[in-house]
Amino acid sequence: MSTIAILTAGGTGTRTHQDLPKQFLTVENKPIIIYTLEAFQQHPSIDEIYVSCLEGWSAVLEAYAKQFNITKLKRIVTGGATGQESIYNGLKAIKEDNTSTKDIVVVVHDGNRPMLPQDVITDNLVKQKRYGSAVTVIPTTEVVFVSKDGIESNAALNRDELWRTQTPHSYRFDELWEVHNKAIVDGVTNMAASCSLMQKYGYTTYFSKGSEKNIKITTIEDIEIFKALLNAKNDDWIKK
Repeated sequence: MSTIAILTAGGTGTRTHQDLPKQFLTVENKPIIIYTLEAFQQHPSIDEIYVSCLEGWSAVLEAYAKQFNITKLKRIVTGGATGQESIYNGLKAIKEDNTSTKDIVVVVHDGNRPMLPQDVITDNLVKQKRYGSAVTVIPTTEVVFVSKDGIESNAALNRDELWRTQTPHSYRFDELWEVHNKAIVDGVTNMAASCSLMQKYGYTTYFSKGSEKNIKITTIEDIEIFKALLNAKNDDWIKK
């Protein structure tokens, strides 16, 4: 059994309004994508890492990976116009590199989620082994209103039944590969995440434990939160 991570790093980062793509912004003297790569580099159950990278940035990423000793990085491929296409490109590379994929588990993760705890990866893999797939989630703690215009609402959802997805998402390679190819044939090209694509084709979603620290960096405010988390230290009186 082989466990391979695919990191999606094909975004341009328009919402951060910076000159560099968000995954290559430097925080505390280290690019954001390297923090993410280190999480998988350090986890003993991850065998290889593939990255679907923004076109034109592969050489930069390769240089950073060497600098920060990311030895599990197997291959960098060009990302797609959508997250779905970027994942497909990563899957395609794995298919090309392996004569057999029946024993491969693939772990899909957003390259701009750099604060991924080791125990979140572990629980995701444990649940995947138990159920065949696993999607990282956290409970919804706020009241969620339904509104068509963003101005008013007469309906709120039951937050006890709402779960927010994060990544990683883990699947048997052959199942995820089959679904991605079915989607291409059917003209389904822009699903928001692997879990929604798998659900569309009849797969049940099984949950694994997420973390509020596992933030997705899309705005300047997220970068500020990331910096704060990097430098955070619990007071001695806080129970773990």
